Amino acid sequence: MSESRVPRIPTVDLAPWLDGDPGVRAGIARTVDRALQSAGFLLVTGHGVDPALRSGIRAAARVFFALDEKTKRRYEARVGGRGWLGPGAEANGYAEGTETPPDLKESLTFATHEPFEDPAVNAEWYAPNVWPEEVPGLRAPCEEYLARMAELENRLLTLLGEALGLEPDFFTRHMAHPTYGFNINWYPGTEVTGEPRPGQFRIGPHTDFGTVTILDRQAGKGGLQVWTDEDGWEDAPHDPAAFTVNIGDLMARWTGDRWRSGRHRVLPPPSDAPAEELMSLVYFGECTPGTLVESVPAPVGRVTYETVDSHVYLRGKLDSITVDRPTGSDRPGERTPGPP
Repeated sequence: MSESRVPRIPTVDLAPWLDGDPGVRAGIARTVDRALQSAGFLLVTGHGVDPALRSGIRAAARVFFALDEKTKRRYEARVGGRGWLGPGAEANGYAEGTETPPDLKESLTFATHEPFEDPAVNAEWYAPNVWPEEVPGLRAPCEEYLARMAELENRLLTLLGEALGLEPDFFTRHMAHPTYGFNINWYPGTEVTGEPRPGQFRIGPHTDFGTVTILDRQAGKGGLQVWTDEDGWEDAPHDPAAFTVNIGDLMARWTGDRWRSGRHRVLPPPSDAPAEELMSLVYFGECTPGTLVESVPAPVGRVTYETVDSHVYLRGKLDSITVDRPTGSDRPGERTPGPP
C-alpha cells in the first residue's frame, strides 16, 4: 500500500502487538506514530472487552437518564466531579476559545476512588463515586468496565512509548495512581433538547485535556467528527467492535507536538433525524497527581513546552468548560453562573 493510501485514522489490532514477533510490533508502532502525527486518532481492535459489558452499561444508564430532572438533580456534580452533569453544564468549545452555546448532552461521571496519601489531593481528585439508588444495576458493570479500561490504557501507553522509540514504561511509570475518569454521555433528540441554537453542538469543538481517551461510541448522523489540517471536519470512521482512541493535550505536550491532540466535536441532532439518540462511554486516562509533564527533546519532539503539573493543567481546563457551577450547598438545584 502506498503512503498516500494509508488511512489517516487507521485500525490497529492489539492482538498481534501483544503476541507478535518484533517485526510485526515494529510495523504497528510505525502505524501508530504516523496516525497520531496526522489526526491524533486510532481505532483499536483486539482489546478483549466484552461487548455485552458495554451494552449493559448503556441499558442501565438509560434508566437513569429517563428519570425526572428533580430526581437527577439529587446527584448533581461539578465538572470533573462524580455524579450527574445536566443540560447546559458544559461548553467544551470554551477550552479552545470557541464561543458556543452550552453542549446538548447530559452525563454521568465516575472516576477512580482509591485514596491517595495526600488529604488535599484526595479532596480534589479522589472523592467517592456517586451511584444512583434508582439504578442498582449500574455500579457493577461500570466498575468492571473501569478495571478493563485501566488495563487497556496501560497496554496502549506501552505501545505509545515504543512508537516514540522510548522505553516501554516511559508513560506507564507515571500512572501508578492515576485519576482516570469515566463519562457516560447521553445525546438525546430534539424532543428533549429543543431545537439547536446556531453554533450549538452535542459537544463543541475541542481537544481532550489529558493523556489518552478511550471511546466506545455509537454511529449516528449527529455523531463524532474529527479535524485535520488537510481536510477540515470529517465524520470519524466507526467500527462497532473497535474503540476510538485519541490523545489529549498533555500527551501532545509530552511528545513535543510530534503527536497532535485530536480535535473533535459531536454534531447536534440532525434535522432529518431529530429524534436520534446516542450514548457514548468515554474513559479519560490521566497521570498520577503531581506528575511533571516535560517535552521530550528533539529529534523525537518538535516543540519544547514549559513543564507543567499534570493536575494543575487539568483543573484549569475543566474549569474553563464549566458553564454552571454547583454552589456547594446541600440544596439541590442551587447554582451560580460560570462563563458567559
